[in-house]
Amino acid sequence: MATDWLGSIVSINCGESLGVYQGRVSAVDQVSQTISLTRPFHNGVKCLVPEVTFRAGDITELKILEIPGPGESRQCGDLQQTEMGIPGVGCQVGPSQNGTGKVLKKPISSSAPQNIPRRTDMKNQDIIISPQQQCSKSYMDRHVETLTQSKGFRRRHNSWSSSSRHPNQVTPKKSGLKNGQMKSKDDECFGDDIDEIPDTDFDFEGNLALFDKAAVFEEIETYERRSGTRSRGTPSEKPARYRHDENILESEPIVYRRIVVPQNANKEFCTDSGLVVPSVSYELHKKLLSVAEKHGLTLERRLEMTGVCASQMALSLLGGPNRLNPKNVHQRPTVALLCGPHVKGAQGISCGRHLSNHDVHVILFLPNFVKMLESITNELNLFSKTQGQQVSSVKDLPDTPVDLVINCLDCHENAFLRDQPWYKAVVDWANQNRAPVLSIDPPINEMEQGIDAKWSLALGLPLPLGERAGRVYLCDIGIPQKVFQEVGINYHSPFGCKFVIPLHST
Repeated sequence: MATDWLGSIVSINCGESLGVYQGRVSAVDQVSQTISLTRPFHNGVKCLVPEVTFRAGDITELKILEIPGPGESRQCGDLQQTEMGIPGVGCQVGPSQNGTGKVLKKPISSSAPQNIPRRTDMKNQDIIISPQQQCSKSYMDRHVETLTQSKGFRRRHNSWSSSSRHPNQVTPKKSGLKNGQMKSKDDECFGDDIDEIPDTDFDFEGNLALFDKAAVFEEIETYERRSGTRSRGTPSEKPARYRHDENILESEPIVYRRIVVPQNANKEFCTDSGLVVPSVSYELHKKLLSVAEKHGLTLERRLEMTGVCASQMALSLLGGPNRLNPKNVHQRPTVALLCGPHVKGAQGISCGRHLSNHDVHVILFLPNFVKMLESITNELNLFSKTQGQQVSSVKDLPDTPVDLVINCLDCHENAFLRDQPWYKAVVDWANQNRAPVLSIDPPINEMEQGIDAKWSLALGLPLPLGERAGRVYLCDIGIPQKVFQEVGINYHSPFGCKFVIPLHST
């Protein structure tokens, strides 16, 4: 009789401690009083092991959920067919082992084939349980001798998943298999027992007290003071990825003050990288150029370097590659170059020559003097070989605004030039013209500057320029490091990969 129930799907209730198990009967041992289930489910959740074995002493209730087909076991098929309410079947009452009566249903005519509906999903073998498909434990005790001498079973494995949903809570509707499956899925998702919901509320104040806000904010402020930047978030967090220009190797701390002058600087600047560039006095700057010239950095070299750097900056201010390309021949920029009869004027003439070589329309203003400096004569000789235009009268300057005005009128030594009529006339023209002004190596005294500049270009090291100098830029004119050391300046180049860098006031 025990082998007749092999293949049946049963539900075994082992009490509150072990829970409810469901599965297909794979083996029944009458000697050891055990029963084995394959593909077991524990409290509605599929177990991790393929088979479990129970001892008869642990079972408290057993229900048959599905019986094999007609070819496998006729009695089980008849029983399920009768309980499902199929017409043409009868019932017979037989006593159970505990003395109580139990309805035993058998078919009236065994000649007609009976269709046994199966409510299992053949894809994943999910068990759909209905109270109408359950058989009592007493009927099972009558036909299976291995289940009549005890109240439960011993399980072989002890690693099971837990769930609060009882498997018998899933009941498909009578409208069809599809609705029953949908409701079964709903119960699997939303059928948790409400008794497991905690009664106590979440302690927000207690969990908030675990967060030490003072320590976190102190760490952020310390990081911002060291780096000079503001950050959002915890400073200790490192990015998961690095940029192409970011060093992933740890290096020594950055020293931002790499230039030290012998005298206290009246004004300090800083680069985009945060390096401090102190200003120097005009006397120290003049001494630096004199020592560099003694070591071979002649005036001609310095003028050429200054002209190249100033022209590069002017080309960037004029639009760079967006303005100066073969497709924009009709937008050729115009630059008015105002120069005086001194070394500063020679620097401006050198800049105008390079601008004219880059297809910029240059109008050079230089007053007539009986005797010119040799440096100015040489630069004018080279400038005359370009397409640039040279004028000596303010009347020959354009009446319409130009793209850029380069101011090289002022000089550090010859202050008497500012009293000349041509100087005042040129200053008035520049102030009336609405073009932006670039000043090359302007003097220190703001009152001596007749033209307000938007940008100023300093050479080597900046002078303590005022607000009328505009935004200050610094260019590298090629002074060696040991020349700085000779005049008492501890120097480390702040230029990096560029020859012209912007400076910011600290």
